[in-house]
Amino acid sequence: MKCIVAVDSNWAIGKNNQLLVSIPADMRFFKEQTMNKVVIMGRNTLASFPGGKPLKNRVNIVVTRDPKFYVPDAVIVHSVKQAAEAAAAYSPDDVYVIGGASIYRQFLPLCDAAFVTKIDYSYDADTYFPNLDENPAWELTEESDEQTYYDLTYHFTTYNRIAEDPAEE
Repeated sequence: MKCIVAVDSNWAIGKNNQLLVSIPADMRFFKEQTMNKVVIMGRNTLASFPGGKPLKNRVNIVVTRDPKFYVPDAVIVHSVKQAAEAAAAYSPDDVYVIGGASIYRQFLPLCDAAFVTKIDYSYDADTYFPNLDENPAWELTEESDEQTYYDLTYHFTTYNRIAEDPAEE
């Protein structure tokens, strides 16, 4: 299982259930990585999509505590365990955790890779991804050349799990 996320210089990912910035190349990368794959998300992440609808051409697994929650074209589950069971029918290389913050934190122990778009800017934010640079269980294994979008600079990075994190046990 993998996670995919865009973070600012403080590892922030959003504010008021919205992305901090929309960078076209990052959106393309997200689409290329997840197309025809499985995506796991929380209900609020789903709600942030246009029309609150699941992503097309993907298996959408939505984790929610609401037992009455339903949305067409999505697999609704009520725990990390149920989501992992639903995803087990697919290759772990085809399963991507896509947010939000609580879902990332809960699923990070199950992930072996993280695709992180690191934006060199500090936004006003209320939601964060765990800082993998400070986590000895994770190692930065790839970093793209510097990319630019107007006045923003960013890098596409890949982190790989190199050890079990004692904090995750």
